Amino acid sequence: MPVLYWLVAMTHRKPLPRLLAATLGLGLPVLPWIAAPAIGRTLQVGADQAYKAPSAAIAAAHDGDVVDVAPGQYYDCAVITQNNLTVQGTGPGAVLTDKTCQGKALLVIDGANITIRNLTLQRARVPDQNGAGIRAEGGNLTIENSRFINDQNGILGADNPQAVIHVSGSTFEDNGICGGSCSHAIYVGHFKLLRVDHSHFMRTHDGHSIKSRASRTEVIDNDIADGPDGTSSYLIDIPNGGSALIDGNRLEKGPRTGNPANAIMIGEEGVDQPTDSLIVRDNHFTNDQARSTTFVNNITATPVQLSGNVFQGQVRPLAGDGLPR
Repeated sequence: MPVLYWLVAMTHRKPLPRLLAATLGLGLPVLPWIAAPAIGRTLQVGADQAYKAPSAAIAAAHDGDVVDVAPGQYYDCAVITQNNLTVQGTGPGAVLTDKTCQGKALLVIDGANITIRNLTLQRARVPDQNGAGIRAEGGNLTIENSRFINDQNGILGADNPQAVIHVSGSTFEDNGICGGSCSHAIYVGHFKLLRVDHSHFMRTHDGHSIKSRASRTEVIDNDIADGPDGTSSYLIDIPNGGSALIDGNRLEKGPRTGNPANAIMIGEEGVDQPTDSLIVRDNHFTNDQARSTTFVNNITATPVQLSGNVFQGQVRPLAGDGLPR
């Protein structure tokens, strides 16, 4: 019926009141006009494209646009202020490297509902040793099939209690440093949710592979390994509590770890948010140290529900409240 209503109006071009009266006289339902959503543009980046650098295309983009980045190495950084923007590599080897914006990151994200896909973000350095591949300062953020290589932080998220960060299918190699403070492969502040799934973490240095202050943290089906050369502290750190689901991961603590005593730590910096549920299940954890380590050290009063985990090496499954012990 909306199509008929539009066709009658366009064919006869009657004033709306007369058309409405005619429609009512025919007994047809009167339905509100629903405007079609605007379709965003696609901005192309590459050596033979209008935009030679990702930052140029991002600066020209509007809300809802897509920035396609051709394979190549770009000594470039950008600040994303738009909403509903997608920035994606069009093939393997779309690399942003070495340059940081605002003294923060290769990509500083101030907009909401941003998707980053198929990019490599590497070698982020800033003087305070907190440089990131991505600095998340806006609203919801989705990161898919991307690589974070040799950054001080892979992803660093400022507090935003209403926002969600979802990382999927991505790789984190050789990130992290502890100088005046510590940087990590992923470090997010007080978000609504951090979800990390189907991703790979290798050779994190000094800091943690995943550190989350989110109200809820989900770590699902990932590989998180020190290997022989990684020096990470905790594999997963949830320092202020909050609900957590750690499910179906392959975890390994190596012989050069900077914190040999614990693999997963919960609540050690003070619980400042509701911690309704802590579930750690169906993970495979290997301790490659010559000494024993604790798989989960829980400082909160919420019992950890441990089930289906498989251990290799000298492992104490739990310290603190939890079932089974």
